[in-house]
Amino acid sequence: MSTTPSPRPLTGSPCPAPAEHADDSGAFGWLRALGPRGRRAFGGAFGGYALDSYDYFTLPLTMVALSAYFGLNSGQTGLLTTVTLVVSAIGGALAGVLADRIGRVKALLLTVTTYAVFTVACGFAPDYETLLVFRALQGLGFGGEWAVGAILVAEYATAKHRGRTLGAIQSSWAVGWALAVVVYTMVFSFVDEDLAWRVMFWTGALPAVLVVWVRRSVHDAPAAAAAREQSREKGSFRVIFRPDRPGSPGLLRTTLLAVLLSTGVQGGYYTLATWVPTYLKTERGLSVVGTGGYLTFLISGAFTGYLTGGYLTDRLGRRRNIWLFALLSAICILAYANLPSGAGSLVLMLGFPLGFCMSAIFSGFGSYLSELYPTAVRGTGQGFTYNTGRAVGAVFPTTVGFLADSWGVGGALVFGAVAYGLAALALLGLPETRGKELA
Repeated sequence: MSTTPSPRPLTGSPCPAPAEHADDSGAFGWLRALGPRGRRAFGGAFGGYALDSYDYFTLPLTMVALSAYFGLNSGQTGLLTTVTLVVSAIGGALAGVLADRIGRVKALLLTVTTYAVFTVACGFAPDYETLLVFRALQGLGFGGEWAVGAILVAEYATAKHRGRTLGAIQSSWAVGWALAVVVYTMVFSFVDEDLAWRVMFWTGALPAVLVVWVRRSVHDAPAAAAAREQSREKGSFRVIFRPDRPGSPGLLRTTLLAVLLSTGVQGGYYTLATWVPTYLKTERGLSVVGTGGYLTFLISGAFTGYLTGGYLTDRLGRRRNIWLFALLSAICILAYANLPSGAGSLVLMLGFPLGFCMSAIFSGFGSYLSELYPTAVRGTGQGFTYNTGRAVGAVFPTTVGFLADSWGVGGALVFGAVAYGLAALALLGLPETRGKELA
């Protein structure tokens, strides 16, 4: 299968392909191909993103209890999510620059520590305004972790297996989500709601254990670190916004389209991730345990989707994988939100394909965004585009919050399908990068 030529490097000569690994075949060949240091980097990034997910989902899962405790309307609860995602754009952009300037691992440690500290702080919030501030500060770390961890692993992975490797990293989001649902179900089953939401935020201290291990065991990929150190333009926003010039291709077009792509995919995703728990409670009348049961199907589909999408992004290419699952995700949203009242078993059955499709689309992001940018500004480019898209995409869950009062949550969820159309549109101007080697 042919592919569109990948973007030209910014500076330097082409890097030689990494040495072939004799044992890189089979279901776990991608993991063996990383080598010992690469596998430790994989473990650090996997754990960091799983706990990032865990800390993020403490809010949507406790949203009903928070609304009752502080007397919030749908718009105010939606704003809690929006401020997290908007500030995450700042955190992600800063973390990307730091990853290019001080190294991937040091930046990873800073992001994990930040989101852990402020998630715990949310549990001590005495009022809505303080909670809003703490949630915004949590977004600083939340925004940076994925971009930094994905780049760290992408620079260890071979071109042959990069999609599957980064898809496996992406699957840790479902692991963290599942852990949050389990802890939520236990806490809210045994603790009064007025205290239970605080306990959930306090459990956000879990990443502290990961920080200790990463600091001792994980290192940047040597070849990429050397290439980054040799560049005088590392970590530069000016470079990622440089337009094309005669004889000197720029990155402005790539950056703008990558932001639009990220906006579409994340606008659809966060609409669902934020409002499905509330939808199941308010319009389906499910108990806490019942909601956890329904989310089990959604999360199982998500985990399977991440792994499958990682495989398909290597087989079909980055663009085709995103196109396929943007279409399927939009179809799932429409079906999920418009089931007739009382169709509990159908909601349950649809949870798996919904989770599968809206997650499989993310599997190519780690490899795709890494491949769109040269080593010196890879962190800056990936951190900015992914997290700016996340911030702009945050408009979608807020819009659903304000529409929910008149349309109902189920009806308002349909708005998320529009976001996936934006993602498909952005792909028309971006190149295919499958098979590209990274320094």
